[in-house]
Amino acid sequence: MSKQPRKLFPCGTTRREFVWEMGVGAAGLALTSLLSEDQFFERHACGAERSATQPLAPRAPHFKTKAKACIFLTMNGAPSQVDTFDYKPVLEKYGGKPLPQDKKYINSGGRKVGYLTPAWRKFRPGGKSGLLISDYFPKVREHADKLAVIKSCHTDSHAHGSALVAMNTGKTFIGRPSLGAWALYGLGTENQSLPGYVVILDKRGGPISGQPNWASGFMPSTYAGTLFRPVGDPILNLRGPQHMTRAAQREQLDLLAKLNDQHMASRAGGEELASRIQSYELAYRMQAEAPDAVDLSRETAATQAAYGVGQKPTDEFGRNCLVARRLVERGVRFVQLYSGGGHLEDTWDAHESIEKNHGKHGAEIDQPIAALLADLEQRGLLDSTLVVWGGEFGRMPFSEGKGAPGRNHNPYGFCMWFAGAGIQGGISYGETDDFGFEAVKDRVHLHDIHATILHLLGLDHEQLTYFHQGRKESLTDVGGQVIRGILS
Repeated sequence: MSKQPRKLFPCGTTRREFVWEMGVGAAGLALTSLLSEDQFFERHACGAERSATQPLAPRAPHFKTKAKACIFLTMNGAPSQVDTFDYKPVLEKYGGKPLPQDKKYINSGGRKVGYLTPAWRKFRPGGKSGLLISDYFPKVREHADKLAVIKSCHTDSHAHGSALVAMNTGKTFIGRPSLGAWALYGLGTENQSLPGYVVILDKRGGPISGQPNWASGFMPSTYAGTLFRPVGDPILNLRGPQHMTRAAQREQLDLLAKLNDQHMASRAGGEELASRIQSYELAYRMQAEAPDAVDLSRETAATQAAYGVGQKPTDEFGRNCLVARRLVERGVRFVQLYSGGGHLEDTWDAHESIEKNHGKHGAEIDQPIAALLADLEQRGLLDSTLVVWGGEFGRMPFSEGKGAPGRNHNPYGFCMWFAGAGIQGGISYGETDDFGFEAVKDRVHLHDIHATILHLLGLDHEQLTYFHQGRKESLTDVGGQVIRGILS
């Protein structure tokens, strides 16, 4: 018996397929109605319009504030708090003895737990405030009265990669916008001829978790950090071919913009295309202004010497700090400098020896950071620039085994410091326990750090949101409190 052929509608479908598609269409109409009532489409239309029309234009903050820019000095690899800014005299008393029994619960990340170890260099008071700062930072200590040292920081991961991503984005997993991207999204930037968010890595390499640390995540790529190289030409492929004049290049970009506008006019959304258009325009404008911004020959010999430019071991980080000052001076919103690159001893990851590791890296950054603080103050920029210093976590107050001079990772308690606009200088905030294991008083989570940085920039971390996949996302998500005890 032969099989009867299926009867098809003129549209080429069977009766059953036709009825099924009608049902799906009805459900889609209902869903559209619900989403419309929830203002889903209005929110997305607004986001697309914002991206397409000057997404980096300066915007008013949520409230008045002193800070217009932020320089984040990121110590890749995690400095030891008990050897730098959190003096623990108890470690001298119990040095060489085992960890107290009530601290045995602390996770050492699978590495050996040795003996309590005192600070490797002496702590001395600095400034009128008398803040105790170790001999790893004798020149920074001269600026103690500018610093608010937070001694009770804690975070969510023992691992460098995930902890650094968390310090930059608020979460231990990749795919979220970074702190600099949120600042740029909320405020725009005052100089449309330079990137609003600049990242300068250590010449030894970047953080092991790489680009997600300065990415824009689910936001348009317009808000991502722009990498400046620490040596050589700071921006690769910025200059056009020698045979092309700027006038000809301008004509090409105008034609491309016209074609792209026609494309977007017939299609909804288009945030990424708009971001790409803006990147072309920014690159064109940067060809004229970026070389001047990073040209240190325009600085006096005295200024370069103050930063340690041309000297060992301060030359590289000194150049980066001086470039950072020149960038914020020109209206760049957020600059992030990395000290330490690659892995292990090329970073602040002092498993082998605190003295060898911190002695090396401290000598590289101490003079440049002190010069940066002094230079910003002398130029009247410290009142409008927030400076942040810190790593992804701290280090344990015990050694890694008998006779081992290194320290393991410690996410339970570590130090960061703030200086500049809106900060009360010469103070310490919060405490770790007597041994420096964990934060016990006025505990500060990384969400609190982010909330405070945004607050100092004039942004309410709960109001600064981006609609993504059906919900309003924020840097601090559902947590975070402003650290009001360090505000001026």
